Amino acid sequence: MAKKQFKSESKRLLDLMINSIYTNKDIFLREIISNASDAIDKLCFKSLTDNNVGLDRSDFKIEVSANKDTRTLTVSDNGIGMDKEDLENNLGVIASSGSYKFKQEMGEKDKEDIDIIGQFGVGFYSAFMVAKDITVITKKYGSEQAYKWHSTGADGYTITECDKDAVGTDIIMILKDNTEEESYDQYLEQYKLSALIKKYSDYIRYPIEMEMKKSRIKEETKDSEKPEYEDYFEKETLNSMVPLWQKPKKDVTDEEYNQFYMEKFMDYNEPLKVISTSVEGVVTYKALLFIPSKTPYNYFTKEYKKGLQLYSSGVLIMDNCEELLPEHFRFVKGVVDSPDVSLNISREMLQQDRVVKQMAKTLEKKIKNELSSMLKKDRESYEKFYSAFGIQLKYGCVADYGMNKGELQDLLMFYSGKEKKNITLKEYVDNMKENQKYIYFATGESVDAIDRLPVLELLKDNDFDILYLTDEVDEFCMQSLMAYNEKELRSVLNDDLGLPEENKEETEEEKSQSEGVVNFIKETLGEQVSDVVVSKKLKSYPVVLTAKGGVSFEMEKYFAQVNPEGGVKAQRVLEINPNHETIKAMMSYIDTDMEKAKSYCQLLLCQAQLMAGLDLDNTAQYSELVLSLMK
Repeated sequence: MAKKQFKSESKRLLDLMINSIYTNKDIFLREIISNASDAIDKLCFKSLTDNNVGLDRSDFKIEVSANKDTRTLTVSDNGIGMDKEDLENNLGVIASSGSYKFKQEMGEKDKEDIDIIGQFGVGFYSAFMVAKDITVITKKYGSEQAYKWHSTGADGYTITECDKDAVGTDIIMILKDNTEEESYDQYLEQYKLSALIKKYSDYIRYPIEMEMKKSRIKEETKDSEKPEYEDYFEKETLNSMVPLWQKPKKDVTDEEYNQFYMEKFMDYNEPLKVISTSVEGVVTYKALLFIPSKTPYNYFTKEYKKGLQLYSSGVLIMDNCEELLPEHFRFVKGVVDSPDVSLNISREMLQQDRVVKQMAKTLEKKIKNELSSMLKKDRESYEKFYSAFGIQLKYGCVADYGMNKGELQDLLMFYSGKEKKNITLKEYVDNMKENQKYIYFATGESVDAIDRLPVLELLKDNDFDILYLTDEVDEFCMQSLMAYNEKELRSVLNDDLGLPEENKEETEEEKSQSEGVVNFIKETLGEQVSDVVVSKKLKSYPVVLTAKGGVSFEMEKYFAQVNPEGGVKAQRVLEINPNHETIKAMMSYIDTDMEKAKSYCQLLLCQAQLMAGLDLDNTAQYSELVLSLMK
């Protein structure tokens, strides 16, 4: 029979499809098996109304076999089969899908009863990534004649009559020869084939069977001191068929969920939270999500991959579909299965897929609600979660110019100086004093270091709670939030803390003395500080170093880590307590020993830097300064 050309496509299109649409050669087997599953679905559907089919659901299966001698890989099914017209329409026209047409012809009720996977019509041609020659032998249900379709690629195809006893389709692929870059022999190895089936087609609803080579002791030598072994073949079903997420919650135990998570996502620890959800409507999907109990070892590295496993009717499309999770919930693991995701080009490029975007939106809401519920009903578990992933929620408040802060702010927790434990912003506001204007926070390297800050004294005297922030992202988070429940978030280093003591007026004599101290320190320190002011925060400390200009000391430390050479510097302001005995002692030396007074001034700046958690520019010079004042 004369070779026919593909009706609407050229070699260029076939090359484009093989080399661009599919970038992972392994998926060809997934495509062929998915087509086989669709063929069985069609006959299974027909058997509901046609008693002549003679098969029930348990009789359907897909068989995979490999022959190393002939370099052939065969996938067979006992589904609906094809006639000559079907072969012309489905395999003679690239990007034409019989499954899609079948689904279009079904009524709305029928669509609910049967689930067709492949709807685009390019999956079959992915086999040319690994095969140089493909033969399709098929016999359609209700037809007496079988047909053979044959092609070696874009140069065309032939269709001839042939013999085939049973209804169904055999796809016979002769694999390409090995090259220096690619080994096609691997697709003839049972371990490779079984691994691909387990990974991509584990939840196909029909058994996928293959003869597996095994070894056993020869019967006649089993009692011998040196038993001999022999190889034998045994047919095995390689797929589990029913995914856990398709089962009703009441039929699945906690142990089954935990085991599934640990095996699927290679975690030695049970998940902290299991979220099972089923959505029907504009987009239909089922999802089984897990919140890990511990931070993965590579969580904060480039090697960590966020995203959920995306399935379409039990067929794996992507191992890590990043588009299904927002960055602030990147710690969530799980699977999403939707019949609305087409098995087509979008397997490789889902960024613009409307269905995926809709699923992502509802999944984000579900995760947020589950965390909120955990916070209210299971505080111990939530605190365990927050210890592992709370920092991710803080980054989420900062990212995208604070676009997500409204959704995340009620999930945040910070250490309370008064309660000595983590509390939420709502809990802080609910416990505020009547005369308290702001939500106060202080940043530092540790809770102990913050607790020793001089500027906390007056706030503590007024019995105001202070949030202790020890994560690098905390101050950025506070700047992003700005306020909570109409209460402004204010740093303890702010000039106005809304305290009664700040409104106390100085006498003329005190103002004169203060001006003298300020002017002396300014002249002595010069450009080492941006300003020197009389503090309204200090009580038992002589000095404190604060920052102005929008960059705090904690931000400065962060920027220094990111860019040591050109880090952003905070503007240093030295606040003084002119009534402190140390300040008075320094000023007493002005008339008798000016150099000693200046040394005291330098020493006070160094002490302020150390209390602020800043490194000294010259530790040797500081040591000499201390020793000089001890003489």
